[in-house]
Amino acid sequence: MAIDIGRRQFVSALSGAAVAWPLAARAQQPGVPVIGFLAGGSAEVGHSYVAAFGQGLRQSGYVDGKNIAIDYRWAAGQYDRLPELAAELVRHQIAVLATWTPVAALAAKRATTTIPIVFALGSDPVKDGLVSSLNRPGGNITGATFFANLLDAKRLDLFHQLVPTAKVIGVLLNPKNSQAGLQKSNALEAARGLGLQLVFAEASTGPEINKAVASLIDQQSAALFVAGDAFLLDESGAIIELASRNALPVCFTTRQQVAAGALLSYGASFEDTFRQAGNYVGRILKGEKPADLPVQQPTKFELVINLKTAKTLGLSIPPSLLSAADEVIE
Repeated sequence: MAIDIGRRQFVSALSGAAVAWPLAARAQQPGVPVIGFLAGGSAEVGHSYVAAFGQGLRQSGYVDGKNIAIDYRWAAGQYDRLPELAAELVRHQIAVLATWTPVAALAAKRATTTIPIVFALGSDPVKDGLVSSLNRPGGNITGATFFANLLDAKRLDLFHQLVPTAKVIGVLLNPKNSQAGLQKSNALEAARGLGLQLVFAEASTGPEINKAVASLIDQQSAALFVAGDAFLLDESGAIIELASRNALPVCFTTRQQVAAGALLSYGASFEDTFRQAGNYVGRILKGEKPADLPVQQPTKFELVINLKTAKTLGLSIPPSLLSAADEVIE
């Protein structure tokens, strides 16, 4: 489903405000270090992650608008804009470049080999070619990962337990995500062990969401598994509405979507990852080197289930899953 005009205006206004205010603050406070923030997603979806990033900065003694300024750039799912946005931030002589999503981190890496880069992402940064190893990143890059892409097998297993009669599950991918191939192969490997058939559809723009979901329904999908991706999170409202209209259980990577009506999510806390990234930015501002800061990894994984959605779909949640859930939304 395409984003409606009102929502686009809201996103544009929010993104513009997030960019303009720090630039004004920088002009008023000469000498205040400026942090660049390059995001593959939108300000609308990323606001809670930005808040967590700010908490991490405060742990290191830095407060936006007081002794630092943050210059935001939001690609809002248009990943082809990331190289241009990264180059803009580098030209502004920022002190540290923080990034959200693998594609944003890769764009930042190509843009500078000298400015420290701190990523928050859901993939394996070693396989992405961002760092030499998790313990010894090397170079000018480090950060935190919630390893969402490595949890697809577990997430699919939990989803299957909630919808055991769904033998065909549709998987929605963003082909512009550098992790899409890995996501597909991980899902297929997990499905073989569960005796499931997966069918796939792709979407990288708002208008493609309708077509992709319709394609999955045409292929007899009885449930919808959404791959981890910033653009697909931006479009989660439209995806959940389409799934609800067609009585499809839907599974996402984060709690926000379950609170909005999806059936299930499983993964590490995005907020924890962004707090870790913010803390690393502060430590680098104080003189530590990215090469000496190990990539932070998740220690806790959360299962969230929407009981109201389950009842609407006529699903009975196994007691074992209810007791295992970190949160049940009623």
